[in-house]
Amino acid sequence: MPKTNSKTIALILAVTLCTACSGSGSDSSGSGSSSTPTSSSSSAASSNACLASGRLVVSAVSDDGSHDGHAPENAVDSSFDRDSRWSSLGDGKILHLDMGTQATISEVKTSWLDADTRTAFYEVESSADNDNWSTLVANGQSNSTELFAVDSFDPVEARYVRIIGRGNSENTWNSLLEVEIHGCNGIEPISAQPSGAPLASTLDPGLPPSDNFDLSRWYISIPTDEDGNGRADNIKENELNDGYEQPDFFYTGADGGLVFRVGPTGFKTSTNTSYTRVELREMLRAGNTSISTQGVNRNNWVFGSAPASDRAAAGGVDGNMRATLAVNRVSTTGEAYQIGRVIVGQIHANDDEPIRLYYRKLPGNTNGSLYFAHELNGGDDIWHELIGSRSNSAPNPSDGVALNEQFSYEIDVEGNMLSVFIYRVGKETVSKTIDISSSGYDEGGQYMYFKAGAYNQNNSGEEDDYTQVTFYALEHSHQ
Repeated sequence: MPKTNSKTIALILAVTLCTACSGSGSDSSGSGSSSTPTSSSSSAASSNACLASGRLVVSAVSDDGSHDGHAPENAVDSSFDRDSRWSSLGDGKILHLDMGTQATISEVKTSWLDADTRTAFYEVESSADNDNWSTLVANGQSNSTELFAVDSFDPVEARYVRIIGRGNSENTWNSLLEVEIHGCNGIEPISAQPSGAPLASTLDPGLPPSDNFDLSRWYISIPTDEDGNGRADNIKENELNDGYEQPDFFYTGADGGLVFRVGPTGFKTSTNTSYTRVELREMLRAGNTSISTQGVNRNNWVFGSAPASDRAAAGGVDGNMRATLAVNRVSTTGEAYQIGRVIVGQIHANDDEPIRLYYRKLPGNTNGSLYFAHELNGGDDIWHELIGSRSNSAPNPSDGVALNEQFSYEIDVEGNMLSVFIYRVGKETVSKTIDISSSGYDEGGQYMYFKAGAYNQNNSGEEDDYTQVTFYALEHSHQ
């Protein structure tokens, strides 16, 4: 069976929202009326800005009818390739963006061709009705050191945004690689579809994991030691994506899901690790073993806040991982502080973890909690609760996630903003965004990779105790 992205997508995402936006923004009823415009690369101007702003979907894009063959849709295709740009010659050329419905916007990001050698000049305007326009950015300039020039402003209600090109410091060409609109509210909320016909039709219980999921950019750690090196075995990309399964730890379930099963004991990935895992590790090299697994190279990615040299050397910039899964079983024996907890997704850096996403269900509770740790580079963990409590004596969370209940998570990083979203059918999205600008991951030499699976956080349980997690969708992407 051919591997396609449709096998790994079970999430329907309309737009990333924040839930704490306030203020109605400026009046956009007449041309030129607006809140005070900001200059390029400014920060949010007031406390009522969207603090957890997410990228909004552009449903249609057009220009003023003149371009050199580099069409307007190139500016919203998530590609930073030189040939994937919108180019139009002349002062005042317009790129027109339609979000399809009215939303609160608070930030526009633009990435311009050759921003390291020349400065692009532009303006940004918004409109609710495509007739009356307000100025958001009056004197925008491209940023020579960052991937995006970021223009933030007081929240404003709009459906349409237009970028007005004013040429660049060398000539009157307007060459835009990518544009993103960020904001919140007013758009159909994010929803998850972790079960039902679309998913059931793509997962075949009679096939090995790699025929249901694209595993070409992952390897997996198994708590066995077949090569006798004293550490857990790592099954590399090509072997993993060629039908590999292990009946005790990693296999296709009766419903076609991807099963990760791990006990309290077994071989570990390193001497610094206390717990066993059956866990996928992102490998952007996709089987090209001439590329090292470690370092700022084409196998790993960096944050958008990393130095320009690291962004150029890495396999990706910023990252997004989405998964649909169910926790089938957690540990029930052992030390009280370890019982019932498992890590189901994380970002790993050189030595530390910018995020570890936990599920935990205590023996006396019917539902489990979800929370995450943000580990400072070379420092301590900072904990953030999403659903329920991480306490060793937590009461049953009424809005918690039960065993075998499918849910979806999304981990997203843009620059120094780290966001986590939890999606469940028929329930409100739960999200948390944190600023990690002081966490030390924007230093040179820091590289990242995603991990997903079952990282058992109990090494004190009885020998026959175990944790099991089943994934129904998994995808990862980078700029």
